[in-house]
Amino acid sequence: MKKVPMTVEGEARLREELNHLKTVVRPRVIADIATAREHGDLKENAEYHAAREEQGFAEGRIKEIEGKLADSQVIDVKSLPVSSKVIFGTTVTLFNVDTEETVTYKIVGDDEADVKVKKISYASPIAKAIIGKEEGDEVAIQVPSGEVVYEIEKVEYL
Repeated sequence: MKKVPMTVEGEARLREELNHLKTVVRPRVIADIATAREHGDLKENAEYHAAREEQGFAEGRIKEIEGKLADSQVIDVKSLPVSSKVIFGTTVTLFNVDTEETVTYKIVGDDEADVKVKKISYASPIAKAIIGKEEGDEVAIQVPSGEVVYEIEKVEYL
């Protein structure tokens, strides 16, 4: 089984969600089911069916998170020797050679990726193109509208 990279923050967020599901959601749903059972006929009991459905979702998510954590390799970029090389977990500032705009991305695991907060998956085209490169390197990246050339301005091990 191939391990999937994950940042320390990503692991912490998943563990927090898992803890919440196990200590808050699961007991509440069990109590909701017990309360709904007290109302009698389960076939026509909407509260019972809603609680059972929520229980299914919660248990499914617990299994999903436990699987992700078991298959993950947590990489703490702060514990690695700092260099100008782009690796998983680094924050990279790119300079668009054509538009002269800069953009900064943090390279994270698939589950952590969120372009709105400038976190991109290590499997994304941009990350694939820049991983292994160094500050000062120029990289041509294929995008839907053509090719974009970026210069790697800064690599940070934050």
